[in-house]
Amino acid sequence: GDILDDYSRTDDVWILTRNKQFYMTNNEKECADKCEAERNFTCRAFLFTRKKLQCLTLAENAKMTVTFPSTDTALYEKRIYLMQCKRGIGTDYRGTEAKTQRGVPCQKWAEKIPHKPNYTPEKHPNAGLEENYCRNPDADESGPWCYTTDPAMRFDYCAIPECEDQCMQCNGEDYHGEVSRTESGLECQRWDVQEPHTHGFILKHYPEKDLKMNYCRNPDGELRPWCFTTNPNKRWEYCNIPRCTTPPPVSGLDSQCLSGKGEDYRGRIAITESGNACQHWNTQFPHKHGWIPDRYPCKGLEENYCRNPDGEKKPWCYTTNSSTRWEYCTIPPCDGTEQGIAGMNNVPAQVPLAEECYRGTGQSYRGTTSVTASGKKCQAWSSMFPHRHIKTPDRFPDADLRENYCRNPDGDSSPWCFTTDPNTIWEYCNLKRCDDHIQE
Repeated sequence: GDILDDYSRTDDVWILTRNKQFYMTNNEKECADKCEAERNFTCRAFLFTRKKLQCLTLAENAKMTVTFPSTDTALYEKRIYLMQCKRGIGTDYRGTEAKTQRGVPCQKWAEKIPHKPNYTPEKHPNAGLEENYCRNPDADESGPWCYTTDPAMRFDYCAIPECEDQCMQCNGEDYHGEVSRTESGLECQRWDVQEPHTHGFILKHYPEKDLKMNYCRNPDGELRPWCFTTNPNKRWEYCNIPRCTTPPPVSGLDSQCLSGKGEDYRGRIAITESGNACQHWNTQFPHKHGWIPDRYPCKGLEENYCRNPDGEKKPWCYTTNSSTRWEYCTIPPCDGTEQGIAGMNNVPAQVPLAEECYRGTGQSYRGTTSVTASGKKCQAWSSMFPHRHIKTPDRFPDADLRENYCRNPDGDSSPWCFTTDPNTIWEYCNLKRCDDHIQE
């Protein structure tokens, strides 16, 4: 690749630095070559003036000193010295962390007290052994480390986070790293060419999927990033991208109502629009499927709640009816101010919260649970099948007898419902009593 790809460019800025060397060059690439070849100090950046064609190699970058405006100047900083994270085992980590994972300050690599080091700047000039920064000069599998200032502990590892672009969160849909080989070692085909494999993943059709160069990506919700290969006999293959050890960032709000296609819906409705109970995502009965929660850790595939993991038009689920594989669910729509309201821990008035518990005897319970304690599906209150009854919405207008949601219209000990099992008239529901203190 281009040597300048290793640098981050900032226009019209100058930095104040003590260690620098002047060179006359014709362009930025020649100046980058001077920086790579610099032997007077560790070159972390360079300044290039376009009019004078002046090149200044620098020992410091903008993180280490002050900057000020300067027209006709471009600052190029080596990306490796800007990263405060590690890639893989961190042999190229050049950040400034200088304490161990237990918080003990590191000993300087050039010093011999309290520990006489095996690894020194003289012996390993290319290992970046500056000051007392954490480094990995011996390619230790556990990552960067340092000699400690504690006489009782010779060395310890440092807590360096993994670079997000070198590992994947969730299923790697947001992976923007530069791995370009498949897990079996095949080179990836560029996304902007149609040889040896023709395909429809063209940048203009998928502008938000970052289909650059021949880097592994996951534009279609696969298990993990992949690419077309340059082998005519192997159309595509997964790439071996490690999973990040840090938890994924919180992406927006977990919506309790339907906005857009409902991909962020995390409510607890677990019944389809025709009234079928949902199958649990972690079971394969009555329907076998590939949406296994462990494989898709960020899709919210909990219990048997309706979800939209694959970009369908709205949330859905597999059903417990063996003759109906899956169906959409009816999710209450959000109003226009959902984001603002949710930020204040409220929910739009017309949207029922899927409560998990009830207070007192549950006469005020207005959640959407519709399954009994033994797992039976509830009969709709307005229905007379399979059980005829008098607990109807018109006779109990204040009891909120909607759909087939568990309720307590008659002051029983807890919410209940008639069941869809012809042999069981009614049962208490699968609900717990709230802890009032926690609720408050």
